[in-house]
Amino acid sequence: MAIHGPDEHKLRAIWDVLQNKIVGRKLPLKNFKLEDPDDAALGTQKQKVSIQQGISSDQAKAIAKFIKDKKLKKVQAQIQGDTVRVMSPSRDELQNVMGLLRDEDFGVELQFGNFRS
Repeated sequence: MAIHGPDEHKLRAIWDVLQNKIVGRKLPLKNFKLEDPDDAALGTQKQKVSIQQGISSDQAKAIAKFIKDKKLKKVQAQIQGDTVRVMSPSRDELQNVMGLLRDEDFGVELQFGNFRS
């Protein structure tokens, strides 16, 4: 996605409006990354906005390493594509891991899902 404007000041104004729309749709702002503005045709400015879906393999490794470094009993972290699966027989331990992950900043908004029946 790209933002076009006559100058850098207008680009910031457009980004502010776009942020309000993103927040209104309850999307995490952490997953939108702004690149440096570039010159475009006719003296205008262009700025790319990248949207990250899922987590990268480096982020997944960092999350799994973070969980293993905490040395919680019977908690296992497994990387599955663009997700990290955390398993434990104890719900309390899983909630503890979720709290620890919320407190840490991995550069992306984390979402938690419970697939236990």
